[in-house]
Amino acid sequence: MAEAGTTEKANPEPLESIFCAHYERVTRTIGRIIFDQARAEELAVEVFLKWWHTPRAHGEHAEGWLYRTAIRTALDERRRQARRDRFQYVLSVFHQSPPTPEQQYAVSTEQEQVRTVLQALERRHTEILILWSENFSYREIASTLVVNLSYVGSLISRAQDAFREEYVKRYGTKS
Repeated sequence: MAEAGTTEKANPEPLESIFCAHYERVTRTIGRIIFDQARAEELAVEVFLKWWHTPRAHGEHAEGWLYRTAIRTALDERRRQARRDRFQYVLSVFHQSPPTPEQQYAVSTEQEQVRTVLQALERRHTEILILWSENFSYREIASTLVVNLSYVGSLISRAQDAFREEYVKRYGTKS
């Protein structure tokens, strides 16, 4: 009888027979967890290879071992995918390519043009545009410039018109 047990360990169930008997169900089990059929098929093959390399999983406990391993493998895959998704999100938020020299030049040129136009405007228009660009509320602008709150909207509009007119006079229309 000891020989029968030894023969069983030395000669485990053929991989092909256990694969044919359980592959579809193992794949379905994994697929229900990870929602990706192609990846489920790949992971199912990995489960059977693990089974083949784990002699203690052979014999009467093979089926239970296969399904437990399939579920654990699928859950591990979901965790890996969640980590990948979080990592890619963080990279997409924080990893922006540096501007090219041409882009840097264009930005600095535009900033210089805006400064030049602001210097050419009446002081009141420049003050209003700067406060407005800094997201001051109408009430804050009125308080800062000591004007009636009801005039702020028209003052901003006049300052924008003056800026536009001076910009076009100096640099032409913006393309």
